[in-house]
Amino acid sequence: MPLQALEPQRLYRQIAGQLRALIQAGEFAVGARLPAERDLAKQLGVSRPSVREALIALEVEGWVEIRTGSGVYVLDRTSAANPGGRVEVSPAEWGPLELIRARRVVEGEIASIAATQARRRDVAAMDGAIAAMKSAAAQGVLPLEGDRAFHTAVAEACGNVVLTETVQNFWDSRHGPLFERLGGHFETPQSWRCAIAEHEAIVEAIRAHDGAGARAAMHAHMDKSHARFSASWRRAKSA
Repeated sequence: MPLQALEPQRLYRQIAGQLRALIQAGEFAVGARLPAERDLAKQLGVSRPSVREALIALEVEGWVEIRTGSGVYVLDRTSAANPGGRVEVSPAEWGPLELIRARRVVEGEIASIAATQARRRDVAAMDGAIAAMKSAAAQGVLPLEGDRAFHTAVAEACGNVVLTETVQNFWDSRHGPLFERLGGHFETPQSWRCAIAEHEAIVEAIRAHDGAGARAAMHAHMDKSHARFSASWRRAKSA
Protein backbone atom coordinates (compact mmCIF):
# COMPACT_ATOMS: atom_id res chain seq x y z
CA MET A 1 0.00 0.00 0.00
CA PRO A 2 2.02 3.06 -1.20
CA LEU A 3 1.82 6.43 0.53
CA GLN A 4 -0.31 8.97 -1.34
CA ALA A 5 0.11 12.73 -1.74
CA LEU A 6 -2.32 14.77 0.36
CA GLU A 7 -4.41 17.87 -0.14
CA PRO A 8 -3.76 20.66 2.41
CA GLN A 9 -6.89 20.18 4.49
CA ARG A 10 -6.69 18.99 8.12
CA LEU A 11 -3.37 17.57 7.17
CA TYR A 12 -2.38 16.00 10.44
CA ARG A 13 -5.57 13.93 10.51
CA GLN A 14 -5.09 12.80 6.91
CA ILE A 15 -1.48 11.87 7.60
CA ALA A 16 -2.43 10.03 10.78
CA GLY A 17 -5.15 8.21 8.87
CA GLN A 18 -2.74 6.99 6.21
CA LEU A 19 -0.17 5.84 8.74
CA ARG A 20 -2.85 4.14 10.82
CA ALA A 21 -4.08 2.28 7.72
CA LEU A 22 -0.54 1.15 6.91
CA ILE A 23 -0.08 -0.13 10.46
CA GLN A 24 -3.41 -1.98 10.33
CA ALA A 25 -2.44 -3.51 6.98
CA GLY A 26 0.80 -4.80 8.45
CA GLU A 27 3.07 -2.50 6.45
CA PHE A 28 4.60 -1.46 9.78
CA ALA A 29 4.66 -4.36 12.24
CA VAL A 30 4.43 -4.09 16.01
CA GLY A 31 7.81 -2.93 17.28
CA ALA A 32 8.86 -1.51 13.90
CA ARG A 33 10.27 1.99 13.71
CA LEU A 34 8.48 4.40 11.42
CA PRO A 35 10.42 6.38 8.82
CA ALA A 36 11.94 9.66 9.98
CA GLU A 37 9.77 12.79 9.96
CA ARG A 38 11.68 14.30 7.04
CA ASP A 39 11.20 11.13 4.97
CA LEU A 40 7.49 10.93 5.71
CA ALA A 41 7.09 14.62 4.87
CA LYS A 42 8.85 14.14 1.55
CA GLN A 43 6.81 11.08 0.58
CA LEU A 44 3.52 12.72 1.54
CA GLY A 45 4.34 16.14 0.08
CA VAL A 46 3.60 17.96 3.33
CA SER A 47 5.53 19.92 5.96
CA ARG A 48 7.43 18.30 8.80
CA PRO A 49 5.28 20.12 11.41
CA SER A 50 2.17 18.47 9.92
CA VAL A 51 3.86 15.07 10.15
CA ARG A 52 4.81 15.80 13.76
CA GLU A 53 1.20 16.64 14.63
CA ALA A 54 0.09 13.36 13.05
CA LEU A 55 2.66 11.34 15.00
CA ILE A 56 1.56 13.01 18.24
CA ALA A 57 -2.06 12.12 17.40
CA LEU A 58 -1.09 8.49 16.81
CA GLU A 59 0.80 8.46 20.10
CA VAL A 60 -2.20 9.87 21.99
CA GLU A 61 -4.40 7.19 20.42
CA GLY A 62 -1.94 4.44 21.40
CA TRP A 63 -0.78 3.44 17.94
CA VAL A 64 2.86 4.44 18.36
CA GLU A 65 5.38 5.32 21.03
CA ILE A 66 7.78 8.24 20.58
CA ARG A 67 11.12 7.39 22.16
CA THR A 68 13.34 10.40 22.65
CA GLY A 69 16.68 9.94 20.92
CA SER A 70 15.54 6.84 19.06
CA GLY A 71 12.43 7.28 16.94
CA VAL A 72 8.75 6.40 16.64
CA TYR A 73 7.76 2.76 17.15
CA VAL A 74 4.54 0.86 16.46
CA LEU A 75 2.76 -0.39 19.57
CA ASP A 76 0.71 -3.50 20.14
CA ARG A 77 -2.89 -2.30 20.12
CA THR A 78 -4.32 -5.29 22.00
CA SER A 79 -5.97 -4.21 25.24
CA ALA A 80 -3.74 -6.44 27.32
CA ALA A 81 -0.52 -5.08 25.85
CA ASN A 82 -1.59 -1.45 25.60
CA PRO A 83 -4.05 -0.68 28.42
CA GLY A 84 -5.47 2.83 28.44
CA GLY A 85 -3.80 3.62 25.13
CA ARG A 86 -6.95 4.32 23.18
CA VAL A 87 -7.61 8.01 23.81
CA GLU A 88 -9.50 9.38 20.83
CA VAL A 89 -8.44 12.72 19.36
CA SER A 90 -11.43 14.94 18.59
CA PRO A 91 -11.92 15.66 14.88
CA ALA A 92 -12.33 19.30 15.89
CA GLU A 93 -8.98 19.57 17.65
CA TRP A 94 -6.54 21.93 15.99
CA GLY A 95 -2.99 20.81 15.31
CA PRO A 96 -0.82 22.52 17.96
CA LEU A 97 1.85 23.75 15.55
CA GLU A 98 -0.77 25.05 13.14
CA LEU A 99 -2.41 26.80 16.10
CA ILE A 100 0.84 28.58 16.96
CA ARG A 101 1.13 29.82 13.37
CA ALA A 102 -2.43 31.18 13.53
CA ARG A 103 -1.74 32.84 16.87
CA ARG A 104 1.29 34.56 15.34
CA VAL A 105 -0.91 36.30 12.77
CA VAL A 106 -3.72 37.31 15.11
CA GLU A 107 -1.83 38.09 18.29
CA GLY A 108 0.86 40.03 16.44
CA GLU A 109 -1.76 42.56 15.35
CA ILE A 110 -3.38 42.50 18.78
CA ALA A 111 -0.06 43.40 20.39
CA SER A 112 0.37 46.28 17.96
CA ILE A 113 -3.08 47.64 18.77
CA ALA A 114 -2.46 47.17 22.49
CA ALA A 115 0.67 49.31 22.23
CA THR A 116 -1.42 52.24 20.99
CA GLN A 117 -4.32 51.81 23.42
CA ALA A 118 -3.03 50.21 26.62
CA ARG A 119 -3.69 52.06 29.86
CA ARG A 120 -1.69 51.83 33.03
CA ARG A 121 -3.98 49.18 34.45
CA ASP A 122 -3.57 47.06 31.30
CA VAL A 123 0.23 47.19 31.53
CA ALA A 124 -0.03 46.48 35.27
CA ALA A 125 -2.07 43.35 34.45
CA MET A 126 0.62 42.20 32.02
CA ASP A 127 3.34 42.83 34.61
CA GLY A 128 1.31 40.90 37.20
CA ALA A 129 0.89 37.96 34.84
CA ILE A 130 4.63 37.83 34.18
CA ALA A 131 5.31 37.96 37.93
CA ALA A 132 2.91 35.02 38.39
CA MET A 133 4.74 33.10 35.66
CA LYS A 134 8.09 33.71 37.32
CA SER A 135 6.75 32.62 40.71
CA ALA A 136 5.28 29.40 39.32
CA ALA A 137 8.41 28.60 37.33
CA ALA A 138 10.59 29.16 40.41
CA GLN A 139 8.50 26.52 42.21
CA GLY A 140 8.92 24.05 39.36
CA VAL A 141 5.29 24.45 38.26
CA LEU A 142 4.35 25.07 34.64
CA PRO A 143 3.28 28.75 34.60
CA LEU A 144 0.21 28.15 32.51
CA GLU A 145 -2.21 30.36 34.44
CA GLY A 146 0.15 33.32 34.23
CA ASP A 147 0.69 32.68 30.53
CA ARG A 148 -3.04 32.73 29.86
CA ALA A 149 -3.45 35.86 31.98
CA PHE A 150 -0.70 37.62 30.04
CA HIS A 151 -2.12 36.95 26.59
CA THR A 152 -5.60 37.84 27.86
CA ALA A 153 -4.32 41.13 29.28
CA VAL A 154 -2.72 42.07 25.96
CA ALA A 155 -6.00 41.38 24.15
CA GLU A 156 -8.08 43.23 26.75
CA ALA A 157 -5.94 46.32 26.20
CA CYS A 158 -7.51 46.53 22.72
CA GLY A 159 -10.98 47.04 24.21
CA ASN A 160 -12.58 44.48 21.89
CA VAL A 161 -14.31 41.51 23.50
CA VAL A 162 -14.17 39.47 20.28
CA LEU A 163 -10.39 39.73 20.23
CA THR A 164 -10.21 38.86 23.92
CA GLU A 165 -12.40 35.78 23.54
CA THR A 166 -10.52 34.73 20.40
CA VAL A 167 -7.21 34.81 22.25
CA GLN A 168 -8.68 32.91 25.18
CA ASN A 169 -10.08 30.26 22.83
CA PHE A 170 -6.70 29.95 21.15
CA TRP A 171 -4.94 29.56 24.46
CA ASP A 172 -7.48 27.14 25.93
CA SER A 173 -6.96 24.87 22.93
CA ARG A 174 -3.60 23.90 24.42
CA HIS A 175 -5.54 21.77 26.93
CA GLY A 176 -6.32 19.29 24.17
CA PRO A 177 -4.48 15.95 24.27
CA LEU A 178 -2.31 16.78 21.24
CA PHE A 179 -0.89 19.96 22.72
CA GLU A 180 -0.48 18.43 26.17
CA ARG A 181 1.43 15.47 24.75
CA LEU A 182 3.60 17.77 22.62
CA GLY A 183 4.33 19.86 25.70
CA GLY A 184 5.22 16.73 27.61
CA HIS A 185 7.98 16.08 25.09
CA PHE A 186 9.34 19.59 24.70
CA GLU A 187 8.42 21.90 27.59
CA THR A 188 11.22 22.28 30.12
CA PRO A 189 12.17 24.80 32.84
CA GLN A 190 14.59 26.33 30.34
CA SER A 191 11.94 26.66 27.63
CA TRP A 192 9.63 28.47 30.05
CA ARG A 193 12.44 30.82 31.14
CA CYS A 194 12.89 31.71 27.49
CA ALA A 195 9.13 32.22 27.07
CA ILE A 196 8.99 34.52 30.09
CA ALA A 197 11.80 36.65 28.66
CA GLU A 198 9.87 36.85 25.38
CA HIS A 199 6.78 38.04 27.27
CA GLU A 200 8.88 40.73 28.93
CA ALA A 201 9.98 41.99 25.51
CA ILE A 202 6.35 42.23 24.41
CA VAL A 203 5.22 44.23 27.44
CA GLU A 204 8.19 46.58 27.20
CA ALA A 205 7.23 47.45 23.63
CA ILE A 206 3.62 47.97 24.71
CA ARG A 207 4.76 50.12 27.63
CA ALA A 208 6.73 52.25 25.17
CA HIS A 209 3.67 52.56 22.87
CA ASP A 210 5.73 50.97 20.09
CA GLY A 211 3.21 49.24 17.87
CA ALA A 212 5.72 47.88 15.36
CA GLY A 213 7.99 46.71 18.16
CA ALA A 214 5.11 44.97 19.98
CA ARG A 215 4.09 43.18 16.80
CA ALA A 216 7.67 42.09 16.16
CA ALA A 217 8.10 40.92 19.75
CA MET A 218 4.90 38.84 19.59
CA HIS A 219 5.96 37.39 16.23
CA ALA A 220 9.35 36.48 17.72
CA HIS A 221 7.64 34.80 20.70
CA MET A 222 5.41 32.69 18.46
CA ASP A 223 8.27 31.84 16.10
CA LYS A 224 10.43 30.69 19.00
CA SER A 225 7.54 28.72 20.51
CA HIS A 226 7.05 26.98 17.17
CA ALA A 227 10.77 26.25 16.98
CA ARG A 228 10.83 24.78 20.49
CA PHE A 229 7.99 22.40 19.65
CA SER A 230 9.62 21.53 16.31
CA ALA A 231 13.02 20.61 17.73
CA SER A 232 14.59 17.26 16.97
CA TRP A 233 13.22 14.42 19.06
CA ARG A 234 16.86 13.73 19.89
CA ARG A 235 17.11 17.07 21.67
CA ALA A 236 13.80 16.80 23.51
CA LYS A 237 14.04 17.31 27.29
CA SER A 238 17.75 18.00 27.01
CA ALA A 239 17.37 21.31 28.83
